[in-house]
Amino acid sequence: MPITTQDQKKQKTAHYDIIIIGAGSVGCAIARKFTLEGARVLTLEKGTDILDGASKGNSAILHTGFDAPPDSIEQSCIADSYQEFMLLRDKLHLPLMKTGALLLAWTDDEADQLDSILQQAHYNHVNDAQRLSAKVILNKEPQLASHVKAGIYIPKESLIDPWTTPFVYMHQAIENGAQLICSCEVSNGKFDGEKWQLETNQGKFKATTVINCAGLYGDLIDQQLLGWSAFQIKPRKGQFLVYDTPANRLIHSIILPIPNKISKGVVICQTIFGKLLVGPTAEDQDDREDTSVTTETLQMLQKKGEELLPALANESINASYAGIRPATQFKDYQIHYHDKKNYMSVAGIRSTGLTAALGIANYVFKQLQKEKSLYSPLDTIIYPKKLNQIAECETRDWQKEGNQGIVCHCERVTEREVAT
Repeated sequence: MPITTQDQKKQKTAHYDIIIIGAGSVGCAIARKFTLEGARVLTLEKGTDILDGASKGNSAILHTGFDAPPDSIEQSCIADSYQEFMLLRDKLHLPLMKTGALLLAWTDDEADQLDSILQQAHYNHVNDAQRLSAKVILNKEPQLASHVKAGIYIPKESLIDPWTTPFVYMHQAIENGAQLICSCEVSNGKFDGEKWQLETNQGKFKATTVINCAGLYGDLIDQQLLGWSAFQIKPRKGQFLVYDTPANRLIHSIILPIPNKISKGVVICQTIFGKLLVGPTAEDQDDREDTSVTTETLQMLQKKGEELLPALANESINASYAGIRPATQFKDYQIHYHDKKNYMSVAGIRSTGLTAALGIANYVFKQLQKEKSLYSPLDTIIYPKKLNQIAECETRDWQKEGNQGIVCHCERVTEREVAT
């Protein structure tokens, strides 16, 4: 958002209740939560726009948490977030594709794991998950390879818009009084026992509490501001293939593999934009910025996709991309409240961050409110107007009268959408 000179003067002299470092999916959700609860919130994002880090490359799945570690912070946040998303999506005009998911076993060894995964799903209160035979699976998804052994159907796994969703969280925060500064990198900070003063490339900012949502740089921000970090970010690259629009007719469900100890594995699913996605990989690396893709890896994904969905061999590839997950040495989310420093670390949010963002925001808010209520919720909440979207699961502007013609035929964007 544009910041005027007058705005900058106000921001630098103001004392905020909360400064959030990082405007990824989680940072946007936390900004929304604290703003609606009555806090004065400023979000600092070092990128030129929000969602510029780990949040810009994911599979856009709305997870149920059926396979999340039982009794973990992650599982709790996913469950809470899923429910809140369903309650909010109409008010916030958030697109949703209800597809369901099939977690499939392709070998006898994988089939032997299905019962324990199903038990875990039921323990996590995903009670509608059910085991299916190969025959039922192939009736449901006839384009799948015939050597599938068995699987688990999770009806409520869905697809959402990975851009519009967190953008609307931040948009609502700003509409209700929050502030955002992009291209603003935190370099240092001091806590005097009552408040923080953060130093950035755009000046100094004061707040009572700092919430670190810096994603791939979460441990480095902790080290800068606290002098130490309870975790180490271990960047994990995930490369994706995107197949052109005709390929998305091949399946209707999200196709999941049996997860391993490192990641959820390679997924095949539609996108909310009418394409078909294969990925991600799970490649540990030291570089926190390297989102390059390699021919060898993309060929591996193509081969993997065709093994599971043979008809993909006849489909054209539209694009490829990579994202980096901010993994740590721990399996669970790393959310730590340093109460003596008025400082919260929110880190280690990997594949499920888009889903869990609202739940993480609630969890963080509750941690800060444990001893006493710090804020008074807004009397009147503003809900933003519906944004122009290119989600194919909803009626698009090109399908409506008076759209002034299509200016982008690939994505069917109209002149009216560009103008507004």
